[in-house]
Parts: sequence; structure tokens; C-alpha cells
Amino acid sequence: MPSDKLIRAWYVLHTKSRFENVVNEGLQKKTIEVFLPKITVPSRRKDRKKMIRVPLFPGYVFVHSDLHPHHHLDILKTVGAVKLIGDKTGPISVPEETIASLRIMVATERAITTGNSFTRGDRVVVINGPFTGVVGIFDHYKGVDRVVVFIEALGQFASVEVDAENVEPVPEVLK
Repeated sequence: MPSDKLIRAWYVLHTKSRFENVVNEGLQKKTIEVFLPKITVPSRRKDRKKMIRVPLFPGYVFVHSDLHPHHHLDILKTVGAVKLIGDKTGPISVPEETIASLRIMVATERAITTGNSFTRGDRVVVINGPFTGVVGIFDHYKGVDRVVVFIEALGQFASVEVDAENVEPVPEVLK
């Protein structure tokens, strides 16, 4: 593919868990334009009352590239990078307006709410709290910020109620 036909666009790069900052710095060192939107939240640790900066979308950074084969390889060879998000035809670009909107949102000091929307039957994993590591099946939302997850054991189901912020979809590699 001739390089004059390649168009620069924003793409979503999936990273290893908690490697967003490492990937962000690695890409910047390679002079690849990258955007890691961060928000300020209270620390979840009980012994601290500190505000910390965390990625708006844990496990993801945005990369601006024409995806020339050399650039594409440079991106994927970055420590902590997993893959560019896409379908069977290749990586899917993110509209410029979306990136511009995200830049505006994270530049303000206002609270930004994010989260996953689950459908009954989705496989989920609990990532925080007393049930950390439990893999189950999402059943339903209970109130504004609680979810009910079924866990199968010995041919029977047990259910637990957890904070919605402590539940994530099961990563592709574990499905």
C-alpha cells in the first residue's frame, strides 16, 4: 500500500492491566502521538484520603497514526501494548470529534462517570472487594450502583451482590 494513501486517524490500543502509563510513555519516546485521558478520583485504599489520577478507560490508550506497517509494528512492540481494537478487517478508527470531546471532558475538574453496561448472561469478574477474582454471570442491576452476579459451583448457583464499579467483563483471553 503506497504511503500517500495512508490516512492518519485515532485508534484504540488495548494495554496490559495497569500498563496504561508505561505504554503512554513508551509511545511518546517513539514520537508517536498518544492520548491517555485521566480523571481525578479518591483513592480506594482505606488508609488514605488522597485524590489520585487514573485512566478514564482502564486498559486503553488512544494512538494517532497512519498505521503504515512500520508504525503499526512500532506501536505493537511497545512494552505493555496488547493489540489495536478492531474487527476482522483491521483496526477501527475513532472519530476526531470523540477525541476532542474527551480532551475537553478531562480538562475540566468536574466528575466524570464511566462504567460498563452489562446484559443478563454476560461473563464478568469481580476486580475489587471481598469477592475479588470471582468469575460469574451477570444477572441484573440492583439499584443505581449494585449488581447481582451468579456463581456456579457443584452444579448449583449462588449469587452475590457487589458494587457495579467492582465488576468488569471477563477479558477475551479468559473466555
